[in-house]
Amino acid sequence: MTNNTTRVSLACVLSATALLAGVAAPAATAAPAAPHADAGHPARQIPFTAAEVTARGDGGYEITWRAPGVRQVAVRANGRTVAVGGATGRVTVRGLPAADRQWFDLVPDRGQRLRLADRLIELDGAVNFRDAGGYRTKDGQWVRMGAVYRTDSLDKLTDADLAKLKRLGIAVDYDLRTASERSAAPDRLPQGVRYVVANVAGDDSPVFTMPTSAAEAEQMMIDGEKSMVSGEPAKAAYSAVFSGLVRDPDGVLYHCTAGKDRTGWASAALLTALGVPRETVTADYLASNTYRAEANAAALAALPAGQAAVYKPLLDVRASYLNSGFDEVEHAYGSFAGYEKKALGLDARELRRLKKDLLVG
Repeated sequence: MTNNTTRVSLACVLSATALLAGVAAPAATAAPAAPHADAGHPARQIPFTAAEVTARGDGGYEITWRAPGVRQVAVRANGRTVAVGGATGRVTVRGLPAADRQWFDLVPDRGQRLRLADRLIELDGAVNFRDAGGYRTKDGQWVRMGAVYRTDSLDKLTDADLAKLKRLGIAVDYDLRTASERSAAPDRLPQGVRYVVANVAGDDSPVFTMPTSAAEAEQMMIDGEKSMVSGEPAKAAYSAVFSGLVRDPDGVLYHCTAGKDRTGWASAALLTALGVPRETVTADYLASNTYRAEANAAALAALPAGQAAVYKPLLDVRASYLNSGFDEVEHAYGSFAGYEKKALGLDARELRRLKKDLLVG
């Protein structure tokens, strides 16, 4: 398939998802950086092999972790210990004061602490706004939370949402959408946030035609994912995002309309570049199905059953879509390292800087 063909497919995918996507599901919280461990002192490294914070519907938080070789882990919030456990733990914490994001420090009796929050950021006007961090890399470091965020469309943000984004420290917004999407639903942003257009699809799009079968819709998504890897507008757009991340990774936000396809590849590429395992990258990508479930169900419920079956693949994220992107990386660049260099414009020095700034442990 030529680049022109895949770009046509991407334009069709974006037209379809923009028509069908409603407001997406809210996202999870992130955390500030912890000090880097001294490589010569393994005991000072982060000992957690798994850890997660999940906000509960009753206002409480569930915190889970695994830290082999550790005898005790103290869970701290707001300057005090709120739970204690062993090498493996699952605790529920209730009664904490309301906060934009509730942070927890997991403090082991040996090694470096880990700071986490729920990945999802609750907003009134967006449903897929979440932290890109909080994941463990293959070599045992963790992607810092509270630095980089991903989301769906920002046009419906309320004044309260804008105030929350201001408090979160959002400094730059990379808009991955086409000109028509931006015109129809312009971003609402806190005052002072730098706005950058990074149009993944380009604007020389063909006349859009909706698919006529579920199989055709699924193939559109697969072809669209490939175009996000090797299409010329996509390479320019993602290169702009990554060069910005290298310059300053704090307070970065990138988004498209549904926060799942163009945004999904941005996060998949970032996490892969940072050394996060493919299985974890895929799980992060597929999480849009959870966060967008209510909005997607409402969109499909408004359609006749036959039409809904055809359009459902356009609203989903599926492993086959993401896998086609990684397959295109191998086909077009030979390896992910080749993609980093030739498509994203990252050299070895910039990649080291990105890891230094965004990884802890």
